[in-house]
Amino acid sequence: MSEKKGGFEQVTLLVTHYNRSKSLERLLESFASYGFTFGEILISDDGSKQEHINYIENLHKKFEFKLLKAVKNSGLGNNINKGQDAVTKPYTLYVQEDFVPLPGFQKVLEDGLGILLDNPEADYVRFYSYFAHPKVKYYRDGFSEMIFDPWSADTNKFHLYSDHPHIRRSTFLDKFGRYNETKHSDKIEFDMMISFLRNKGKGYLYNDFKSVFDQINSSAEPSTVKRDFWRNSNNPVVSLMRYLYRQYIFNYSYFLKKY
Repeated sequence: MSEKKGGFEQVTLLVTHYNRSKSLERLLESFASYGFTFGEILISDDGSKQEHINYIENLHKKFEFKLLKAVKNSGLGNNINKGQDAVTKPYTLYVQEDFVPLPGFQKVLEDGLGILLDNPEADYVRFYSYFAHPKVKYYRDGFSEMIFDPWSADTNKFHLYSDHPHIRRSTFLDKFGRYNETKHSDKIEFDMMISFLRNKGKGYLYNDFKSVFDQINSSAEPSTVKRDFWRNSNNPVVSLMRYLYRQYIFNYSYFLKKY
């Protein structure tokens, strides 16, 4: 699996980046401090400001990686596709630049990679989530298979796929299609989620998912994703409307709409 302690020669670390070079540095420093080595590290940039590009290029003094530049900002879908196209290793560890691995992730990554190596039906293994999946089946090593229950009223049942840190086969796009390059990041994640379900994807989630990654958005480099009132409001009426809307749009997209 790993040729040496901390070494993952079969794995490409793919990081998507946009205007948060200090966050990227923090991520790379965290992996280095725990002794991680990868077959390759790719930084896929989405047309960041020149000062961020300059800062990243200066990081070559400390880290070995390949920077994939963009002529212009083309959205997260384009950025992930560009990065995945450049991967040369059989497995891809995908992490966005605002995440940080925590102590103990080395063993968890080894176990997650082991699932892909041992189980040809497994498509990807997830290490982080905002919430527990509503229906799971314990698999091994602290991981559970995420199960889609079409009869459940919980809209979280659809989230078998997520852009959160995960390891996947580098042929992932061959099976589930490329990321949509014309939509907002939330919508491209939704499209991939539906494709994952329709193509009978098999995904696994680490049960203690809050223990191996942290998501950090500092005041100096806040999130570049803009959320609207509809997604952020805790108003009970808005929450109910949001739930009913998601029930309709999720079920319509999966059960009725031709993908």
